[in-house]
Amino acid sequence: MTAATAEDRLAVGLIGAGRMGAFHAESLARRIPGARLAAIADPAPGAAGRLADRLGGPKPLTDIGALLAAPEVEAVVIATPARTHTDLVVAAAEAGKAVYCEKPMARTLAEADRAIDAARRAGVPLQIGFNRRYDRGFRAGHDLIASGGIGTPQLMRSLTRDPKLADPARVPPWTIFRETLIHDFDALRWLNPKAAPVEVFAMADALVRPDFKEEGLLDTAVVTIRFDNGAMATAEANFQAVYGYDVRAEVFGSAGMITLGEIRRTHMTAYGPEGAAAACVTYDQDLFHDAYVAELADFTDCVRTGRTPATTGTDARAALTMALAAIRSVTAGRAVRIDEVA
Repeated sequence: MTAATAEDRLAVGLIGAGRMGAFHAESLARRIPGARLAAIADPAPGAAGRLADRLGGPKPLTDIGALLAAPEVEAVVIATPARTHTDLVVAAAEAGKAVYCEKPMARTLAEADRAIDAARRAGVPLQIGFNRRYDRGFRAGHDLIASGGIGTPQLMRSLTRDPKLADPARVPPWTIFRETLIHDFDALRWLNPKAAPVEVFAMADALVRPDFKEEGLLDTAVVTIRFDNGAMATAEANFQAVYGYDVRAEVFGSAGMITLGEIRRTHMTAYGPEGAAAACVTYDQDLFHDAYVAELADFTDCVRTGRTPATTGTDARAALTMALAAIRSVTAGRAVRIDEVA
């Protein structure tokens, strides 16, 4: 098989040259044969230029509108702060560009509906960055559950523990639900594919940095979810797992169980005078490196073939509904039915 020429590859524009944007830029430029990074836009002075220089080739811009207006750009990848996502999805769709957007797609259901409607009206694909769906282990678990391999899910668990709360002053209120646990909410829906969530009860507090509680920062949370097939699930998050970046899941069913997630950097365990020790992953781009690349490779294929993305705006809306129910549960101190917020 011959490599695709530059003309054959999907021309993608990146919006946002920060931490996640830089990873996606490198993937588009070097890791995905069917795509090429045509332009980078970031309003921060010099940000796009520095990344473009490192990758050698894409056009750097400070004007996002100029990227969206560029006729050569066929698709965009949005990797900007969460508060900007909806407006950028809408603008990209209205410009006729296929859209890949990092989670969360929106902060409110009205915003989510606006993004979904814009992509539908424009007839462009809209894919959301729920990376666990592209991890090989999580995918194998989903496929086994979907085939009936462990029977009907009954007890489920998903967790996200970040390694360090480095700059609490920059964390917006309710981030733990809208931006962190949103992954777990999507994963639990995906791992119980024949059911829908019906009720949520959440507890949250500032246990890592109690001094920021008055600023609205909650850094520790546990959520229980009941599904309409009877399954009961828990989702938990904490912003300071001192041992590493910890993402795991478990599904117990009527005919078996699966466990998902591995935080060890390798399968090596060292034994010495102080006992056994294993090195843990401390960075999401290490743990989900291949999944992040697979997301964009799948997006590229969807745009080229017209196939519907595996993670759509509707999936983003459903996970956001669970997050908003959790927020209302913490505020009201009671269980909240999904249909109260949907």
